[in-house]
Amino acid sequence: MPVVVCLVVTTTFAQVNNDNIEGRLRLLLEKPVASSTENCTVQWACVNEKLTGKCIDYHNDQWFEFTPPRPGRFYINIGQQICRDTRGVQLVVLSGKPCEPSTYRVLSCTSLGNQDDVFVAVDLEAGKPYLLNLDGYLHDFCRFSLEVSQEAKGIPAGNTSAITAAPTVTAASPLLKWVLPDSLSAAQQFKVQRWETSQPKSLTVATLPVKRNSFGDFVRAYQYQDSLSAAGVYQYQVLAVLPDAAPAVVLQQWYQLKPPIKRPAALALPLDRYPTGAQLTVMIFDAASNRLLWSRQLVKNQLTENAIPAAKFQQLGVQRVRIKIQHHKGKGKTETAEITAIVPPGNAD
Repeated sequence: MPVVVCLVVTTTFAQVNNDNIEGRLRLLLEKPVASSTENCTVQWACVNEKLTGKCIDYHNDQWFEFTPPRPGRFYINIGQQICRDTRGVQLVVLSGKPCEPSTYRVLSCTSLGNQDDVFVAVDLEAGKPYLLNLDGYLHDFCRFSLEVSQEAKGIPAGNTSAITAAPTVTAASPLLKWVLPDSLSAAQQFKVQRWETSQPKSLTVATLPVKRNSFGDFVRAYQYQDSLSAAGVYQYQVLAVLPDAAPAVVLQQWYQLKPPIKRPAALALPLDRYPTGAQLTVMIFDAASNRLLWSRQLVKNQLTENAIPAAKFQQLGVQRVRIKIQHHKGKGKTETAEITAIVPPGNAD
């Protein structure tokens, strides 16, 4: 008998060498590296949650080290993120001795919240080793590239801490207003970035030039009105684009657009013409068969509903109705009015 051999192939990701702080990867200036948080674990003796607070929720971290060749500002560029979820990575930059949390000092703590190409600016001393700890934000698993550079790449890392305080807007057209400060007077244009928190990346939704008046002075006040097509929580960042420097954030604003409330379809009753206190008899007939479908006696007041649910008429397959209203004026006098109306189909917003 022939022998059938089944070969099962599985793909697994091994832990990176710098999963533990002892194997931390030493970064060189302008030399990007690729890594992954898949299967990484936490050395709890080497982190201090009190220092990072709510910024970091440790789950699958890994370690890097960088020693600046000169003092000054450096940019930690994070790019090419591919994540299981949408949240991206989080980054802590520390000074201190490896795995001695009592010596740590936090220079920067960033939770990205998405997979944008971003940079974090830090001011460092020459010849002093610094620790970089990267983790998947809220337990996300990510592949990414990491580089320490003298050039910023991407957009400034946003602040996601205000997400729970996003103001609710009812109109789908949030208005952004900002002022260009004197320190950014060399800016040539603004970029408006919009990120919806269920999406992996932000979008550039507008580019606006920096304006100057007839005297050549730059205009300070700007605004932009966006148009949202779906409910969600949105972060806006307005960036001032500079010719020889990293883009700077001049506005960060959160908005939460809630979905419209679905209201049952209703049949309007023409009661506006009647005064408060009027004694009425309202009857609704099937316009095709003249069958009485609904009737009620009422006294009109300020709380009287001028509509009734249309579900009953929809269920009966009635498409048109005749609404008959008798106004009982007393002393045997009754005034009658009739209209024909179409039953609204389905549900209306």
